[in-house]
Amino acid sequence: ISDQLKSRFSSGLSLPQICENFVKAAYDPRISGVYLHIEPLNCGWGKVEEIRRHILNFKKSGKFIIAYTPACGEKEFYLACACEEIYAPPSAYFSLYGLTVQASFLGGVLEKIGIEPQVQRIGKYKSAGDQLTRKSMSEENCEMLTSLLDNIYGNWLDVVSSSKGKKREDVEHFINEGVYEVEKLKEEGFITNIHYDDEVISMLKERLGVQKDKKLSMVDYKKYSKVRKWTLGLTGGKDLIAVIRATGSISRVRSPLSTPSSGIVAEQIIEKIRSVRESKRYKAVIIRIDSPGGDALASDLMWREIKLLAASKPVIASMGDVAASGGYYMAMAAQTIVAENLTLTGSIGVVTGKFNLGKLYEKIGFNKEVISRGRYAELIAAEQRPFRPDEAELFEKSAQNAYKQFRDKAAFSRSMPVEKMEEVAQGRVWAGKDAASRGLVDAIGGLSRAIAIAKHKIKIPQDRPVTLVELSRPSPTLPEVLSGIGSSIVGVDRTLKELLQDLTFSDGVQARMDGIMFQRLEGFPNATPLISLIKDYLSSLRA
Repeated sequence: ISDQLKSRFSSGLSLPQICENFVKAAYDPRISGVYLHIEPLNCGWGKVEEIRRHILNFKKSGKFIIAYTPACGEKEFYLACACEEIYAPPSAYFSLYGLTVQASFLGGVLEKIGIEPQVQRIGKYKSAGDQLTRKSMSEENCEMLTSLLDNIYGNWLDVVSSSKGKKREDVEHFINEGVYEVEKLKEEGFITNIHYDDEVISMLKERLGVQKDKKLSMVDYKKYSKVRKWTLGLTGGKDLIAVIRATGSISRVRSPLSTPSSGIVAEQIIEKIRSVRESKRYKAVIIRIDSPGGDALASDLMWREIKLLAASKPVIASMGDVAASGGYYMAMAAQTIVAENLTLTGSIGVVTGKFNLGKLYEKIGFNKEVISRGRYAELIAAEQRPFRPDEAELFEKSAQNAYKQFRDKAAFSRSMPVEKMEEVAQGRVWAGKDAASRGLVDAIGGLSRAIAIAKHKIKIPQDRPVTLVELSRPSPTLPEVLSGIGSSIVGVDRTLKELLQDLTFSDGVQARMDGIMFQRLEGFPNATPLISLIKDYLSSLRA
């Protein structure tokens, strides 16, 4: 589920369009109710929370909403519990086993094939880079991930127990028994009944007074997304609020391998910000952020432009699944920051590094020689050897300077003493509600909460409609830009540089949150391009 708007040619689901469909359906006289097919969700808990909120708001219309769950884990059941009824086929896959957090480490693998990561990370909780340098989890990372997992699981237990009218300890006990039998879920009152899809449709026909031999009139998500709000009388007001969406990893300029939807490109976001600042049409701006960070320089340049924008009109940052590190860097320039309870945010820290490929080159018979002028000329050019002591010292000082700038600007932006900001920084990732209690976030909620705050700041009544102007064009989903990695020596040399450029000093220090995977027990993390490269290399040795 993407946080971006989708074009009619794009596949996949769009959070803005899902939410708008619920709003339209509530007011559409042609719609009697919603039959919600919930398939396995590929998104974070922030988006799940936003969708759940719209389900609850839809129920206020008095129309029915029932869920159908053929394959159901914790996220899917969390959404289904917001519906009035839950149905599943007899053969449904239910896997309510609890939640896990996983961290994979390639340190031992890289050591075996002759790659030495030389990573400089500032902040004891800054785990970006650990995957490459360590063989096991650090105490600080374990502490941070345990806290995040406790937040998510505790919230899940609270919401499910409240929705199903059960005690929290009873729900936890039920989960710990290992839930997979649909019959048991029905017996314990966790689902309404066991029906196939056609049986649910027959039931709906009966409720709506449709004859058995007649077809039930239904409209799917994609087709209903084409219905314009104004055709239902849902017109906006004369006051315009601009919405700028920033989704994905942060880079400063578009790379040759980029596609139109490849993450946050600072030069494009800055262009949008400046156009809004120079325009008198917009009364306020919402920056919608769903990003784990990326290039620190790009993040700082966008921070500056958002700060200038906030000096001319109200700017509200609305966080999705994640707004951490460089994503938080952007958000902290806004006057008000809104996050979901389970948004992953903070991660105020930096990481930079290079790879010493000397042993790998030796194994595959590759040699590289560098002629240079200038004491530090080979700092990033000579990946065939480790840093000299003076180079390592310069590398560390550069990272420390970048961290100090990030931390001090965060303190300034949040009107917080530097010493207090240091306590909540150090690269630590916080859940939204914990970030709010520590002064990193101002309010809990989704886009609708951000709109309400914007209305308050421009002094218009909450019941007066406004028009949201989306400045981000619909774009297709991200393709796999790195595939078919060659196993030639030249291919290995070139591909390593491309895959690892996010960490290289030449592209600047990174303000990036490491990937944190919260998934069901049966889930498997996607293979990283680096793992694909290693597999490709090992295959070439066997050939």
